[in-house]
Amino acid sequence: MPSFDPCRVFRRLAYNNALANHRLLAACASLRPGEFEAERVSFFPSIKSTLNHVITVDWFYVDALEGGTLGPKAWEVEEPFDTTASLAGEQRKVDQRLVAFCEALTPERLAAVIDLQRAGRVQKERADDVLSHLFQHQTHHRGQAHAMLAGTSVKPPQLDEFIVNDDAKLRSAEIAALGWSEETLMR
Repeated sequence: MPSFDPCRVFRRLAYNNALANHRLLAACASLRPGEFEAERVSFFPSIKSTLNHVITVDWFYVDALEGGTLGPKAWEVEEPFDTTASLAGEQRKVDQRLVAFCEALTPERLAAVIDLQRAGRVQKERADDVLSHLFQHQTHHRGQAHAMLAGTSVKPPQLDEFIVNDDAKLRSAEIAALGWSEETLMR
């Protein structure tokens, strides 16, 4: 039996995150005019505001993981994207940065202390705790956007078929579109 590798877990979560964002934003690209920004019942008042929140928080945490100092400037503009297309392109970029960070993980890097630039202070957290928080945050808000899609003309996409080998047939087209291979995902 192979030994447990926490770096593998975070790598797989980073790929899962990128695939889930890809699927969700592809579904949102098919929304009818007005549905993306329409007021809905959720934590944030629309799919647009929810997905803009996801990306601005991703910018904050991914920058900190990379050693940057972006801090609260990440959300100076609460909703930086008005369209699914513009948001999707930038979400893919930050997802690629997160995958690259997780691909380079070692046990030492997981235990390293990360500086989170907060307003007027620096919060110090372990990288593995920051990653766990970030993946939970993304999943939480993607779930809200997914639920809001149920009240639109677009069927919410499947977001939980990724981790196990049996799901390979269900992700093959998207894996190819993202430039990945099953070998990369399964290592």
